[in-house]
Amino acid sequence: MVVEGVAKSFGTVKVLNDVNLKIKRGEFFSLLGPSGCGKTTLLRILAGFETPDFGVVTFDGMNVLPLPPNRRPSNTVFQSYALFPHLTVFENVAFSMRLKKMPKQKVAAKVEEYLKLVQLENHAQKKPNQLSGGQKQRVAIARALINEPDVLFLDEPLSALDAKLRHHMLIELDTIHDKIGITFIYVTHDQEEALSVSDRIAVMNQGNVLQVGTPHEIYESPATDFVARFIGETNLFDATVASVVPMGNEFMVELDIPELGRIKVTDNDEVRIGQRVSFTIRPEKIVISKEKPATKRDDINLLRGEVDEPIYSGFQTKFYVKTDNRTVIGVTKQHAKYSEEGPDIVWKDNVYISWSAHDGYIVEVRE
Repeated sequence: MVVEGVAKSFGTVKVLNDVNLKIKRGEFFSLLGPSGCGKTTLLRILAGFETPDFGVVTFDGMNVLPLPPNRRPSNTVFQSYALFPHLTVFENVAFSMRLKKMPKQKVAAKVEEYLKLVQLENHAQKKPNQLSGGQKQRVAIARALINEPDVLFLDEPLSALDAKLRHHMLIELDTIHDKIGITFIYVTHDQEEALSVSDRIAVMNQGNVLQVGTPHEIYESPATDFVARFIGETNLFDATVASVVPMGNEFMVELDIPELGRIKVTDNDEVRIGQRVSFTIRPEKIVISKEKPATKRDDINLLRGEVDEPIYSGFQTKFYVKTDNRTVIGVTKQHAKYSEEGPDIVWKDNVYISWSAHDGYIVEVRE
């Protein structure tokens, strides 16, 4: 699927600005962004429920914009399930096949096949009001897949479920995608969902696609300040390039950061002394300790501070450390080992925080 120059306005409000995407056949592709960023409008254009003001959408080289939704090689699963309450699970899934007046035996066989796919074969005669939220969503997925579309659109399909069920359904959705191998285009505002299941992600904000990449690329190498902040947690600072030293295929860069002082970071692209940039370091990349690290490495950044706020979450603790110059930095410490005596770092402790120059990242370069 190829999206070229798609733009859309509602009245004076511009919702999409010159969107360009290439989505591979069989890919699990997510449109990720906050509410109002344009992701659902883009999906509705791809599915045929909205018409763009400008641009082209092609499936296998064919422009599908003139086609209504029912004539496109795609189906859509909505957040609201949209099941017929008076029909059984079997009848809901069979509905589109019966509209096409397909033979009863073929309908029965196909419905059984897709109910097995979503693990609902033992619930075929139940009505929607007898099902859990997760089961209803699986019925909606089976009903969409039974038409064997080339593309399945999923518009925030798990947002109505509680956290545990959402996580379970996400795994099931990924398993279904692996089994049938068609293209999934998934709309979500939840970055954990997108990172968990996507082959690639398009991060959107204010009608623009800011970055397209694998979950690893999006998380480790954010293209903009917005992407860095939106994807996971991070510490983000404005900085000025103070020095640049070539090191083989990369550069060792020293940054002047008013809140931190001189910070070292490696970069694959050469920046110039005096350039303004953004610098980010993820909380889990930072090491926290009460003792000063005994290292002679010259690529380690080391700061001193006081624990301003520890937040214990069972498997990890998030520390907010106030450095000597009064800047607060987020640090995450995983609890990989059993501890009988409780946490070794607590509120108001004096600590050292450190990270390698290879673990920070220059996000935006400004002329």
